[in-house]
Amino acid sequence: MLVRAARDNYLRRHLVRTMPSPRQLFLHTLCLLAVLGAAPLAHADSPPPNIVWIIADDMSPDTAAYGLRDVKTPHLDRLAAEGRRFTRAYATAPVCSSSRSAFILGTSQITTGLHAHDVENPQPLPAPYRHLPDLLRAAGWFVTNAAAPGTMRNGRAITKAKTHYNFAHDPARMFDGTDWQKRRPGQPFFAQFQITEPHRPFPIPAAYDAAALAALTLPANYPDHPLMRRDWYAYQRSVETVDQRVGAILAQLEQAGEIDRTLVFFFADHGRPMPWGKQWLTVEGLHVPLLVRGPGVAAGSVESRLASLIDLAPTALARAGLAAPAWMEGRDLLGTTYPDRPYVFAARDRCGDADDRIRAVISADHLLARNFRPELSPLHWSGYKEASYPGLPLLRVLHASGRLDPLPARWCASTRAEWELYDLRRDPAGLHNVAATAPAATLTPLRAALENWIRTTGDRGALPDPATEPTLAEIQKSKRADYQRTWQNRLKKPEPTDADRLAWWENSYGLRP
Repeated sequence: MLVRAARDNYLRRHLVRTMPSPRQLFLHTLCLLAVLGAAPLAHADSPPPNIVWIIADDMSPDTAAYGLRDVKTPHLDRLAAEGRRFTRAYATAPVCSSSRSAFILGTSQITTGLHAHDVENPQPLPAPYRHLPDLLRAAGWFVTNAAAPGTMRNGRAITKAKTHYNFAHDPARMFDGTDWQKRRPGQPFFAQFQITEPHRPFPIPAAYDAAALAALTLPANYPDHPLMRRDWYAYQRSVETVDQRVGAILAQLEQAGEIDRTLVFFFADHGRPMPWGKQWLTVEGLHVPLLVRGPGVAAGSVESRLASLIDLAPTALARAGLAAPAWMEGRDLLGTTYPDRPYVFAARDRCGDADDRIRAVISADHLLARNFRPELSPLHWSGYKEASYPGLPLLRVLHASGRLDPLPARWCASTRAEWELYDLRRDPAGLHNVAATAPAATLTPLRAALENWIRTTGDRGALPDPATEPTLAEIQKSKRADYQRTWQNRLKKPEPTDADRLAWWENSYGLRP
């Protein structure tokens, strides 16, 4: 009776005097939910900010604001200057669909069983899980997903926005459309913009800036070879394309008068698409840019504590005035108290035809990874990467001829260590495994934290693929056929040698007459 009386009193005082606007109605609804005991808006006297996620595909923190001098990224640098730059943000998986399935739910993919990359037969989300667009739509938000304005790829306009989740979904039902500007007047919106770059294939430049090419700094675990330099140069030009896409999105918000009423998040789904980046639990594979600009975010601020991409969904819900469901593992990054936790975690499982299981824990000072399949080579077969990454045949050819330095040669070993430990204070790129010599005082708490995470999440990656999936042998056969078709089209050879593939890549990058 008391709840009913409070509800009726609220309706008499606020809803029957005048017909409210949609935005007023939205706020009245949230206030009414507060009366009825639902999660209230943190500040019910002011509207929530709009929320925009700008998501790059396969990108490490390779912008000028993060200290890289080889690229020109004025729009991303603007976001950093006018907002907050997170220096220790990590994906929960080093590959697209596993990471995206995690951050749209705010929960690790090994908890939900969405860990394998690119599942063949995705299934509906089991209870109690609900993705962020569904939660916000239920609260009255207008939810969209769009390709970045003006996106072109191989001379064709890209109009279909990426989702790439490992659960069954229909974008026509998951979202209200592709254009946030079609919302009702005053209705808050959550808009995702998907940027296709710098995912491979990189557009190969028609010409190269000789000075920039010579000045380019390659990480120490890559061979300083003309092909590697040109491939890295092409990646960096794709990063600059990302920046142009971001500029177009910001201009759209400014022209509509919404830029200062909108929280803009820029991030990537995982690290760069290079041999030791994408698909690997390395700094290069997991460390991502994260920039946030908008109401309540101090300009020019820097956050150096740990953050995970699964924090983004609960952060969005908190800005909308909604409580995160109990099953969400992420935490609010913009609340009054920062989630100053000791660890974040990541996992890698089957990626297409490349079966594997690796788990990692990251602390302020270390990255510890456990390879559950130490009998595998660090270069074990991935049909996708073997068709797309010129660095792979290059590494093998140089290694076979004894021309690889010891550090990159380590990746060509036939097996790998079960445990890898990287001291990020002395080795921020995570290139030197010190697990064999690390003191127990360092290793023991990290191992305990990793084992506890595996246990408490119920790590679904320890189980076989579900019965709805083809067998591993069937998947590998199909992916091998894809690989063979690719090289048949390129070289008229379905199974070219490393030397054959290297020559093709060198020719493609203008290194052979």
